[in-house]
Amino acid sequence: MEKSWREAIKKVLADSDTPLHYTEISEQILSRGYYKTDGATPAATVSAQLTSSIKHDGEKNPFIRVGRGIFTLKDVARNLKPDDDKKNPVTDIQFEDELSESIIRSFGMYWQRDLVVWRGDPKMYGKQQALSKPVDFGKQKGIYILYDHHTVVYVGRSIDRPLGKRLYEHTIDRLGSRWNRFSWFGLLEVTQEGNLKETTFNTSLASLVASLEALLIEALEPPQNRRRGDDFSAIEYIQDIDPELKEREIQNTLRAIEQKMRGGS
Repeated sequence: MEKSWREAIKKVLADSDTPLHYTEISEQILSRGYYKTDGATPAATVSAQLTSSIKHDGEKNPFIRVGRGIFTLKDVARNLKPDDDKKNPVTDIQFEDELSESIIRSFGMYWQRDLVVWRGDPKMYGKQQALSKPVDFGKQKGIYILYDHHTVVYVGRSIDRPLGKRLYEHTIDRLGSRWNRFSWFGLLEVTQEGNLKETTFNTSLASLVASLEALLIEALEPPQNRRRGDDFSAIEYIQDIDPELKEREIQNTLRAIEQKMRGGS
C-alpha cells in the first residue's frame, strides 16, 4: 500500500476529522504503512512536503495551514464549523517555514542516564518516531539539563566539547551520583541520513527571544503556561537504548536460560 509522501499525507488528512500536526501526520503514515523510509527525519520530511506544496504549487496545492505546524486539506477546511474556524483560523495566515527561524533544531526530554554506555566519547541515540532511523546525538551542541528524577540539579552548555563528552564528564565529577535523567536542546541540524550538521541561522531578534522563551517553558513546565511554548518548533527525539546495552541484555537472558536448563537436567 506504499504511496508517495504527498499521497500519504493526503490520505492521512482525508481520514482525519480534525487538522493534524505534521509530527502526527508522519507517525500515522509510518504506522499505517502508507510510506516506508530508512530516513532519520520523517517528521521534517512531511513538514518540508507541506511547506513546498503550499509555497509553490498554487491552485494544485491541496493543503492549508490552520495553525503553527497544523495542517488539513482545503476541502476539509471549507467544512470546518464556525467554532472550529475561530480556534483554527484558515484565512489571513502568513505561512512560514516551521524550522527556518528556530535556533533549536532538535531536543530530547528526560532521557535516562542508564540507557547510555558512558565512555569518553559516548553515543546517545534518539528517534523522531518509533519506526524511524536512530540518530546518534553524542556530537550535538547546545544546552542540557541534569535531573535527579524530575528535580533540576544542573544546567550547562556544550559548545567547545560536544554533548556526549560533557555528560560523560558529569558521570565522574562532583555531580556523578546526583543525576539520573537529562534533557538537551541542540543547535545542530539532523540530516535525512541521520547525521548532524551546522547550519546558518536566519533569526530575527523577535524570533530569538520567542525561541528562548519557548525553550524555558518546555524545560521548566511552569503551571501557568501550556506545556510547550508556542514558538518551539524544534522536533523532539525519543531516547533509544544503546545497541551495546541491547546486546548485553540478550546475552544475559541467554545465560539465564542456559543456567535454568542446566539446573533442570
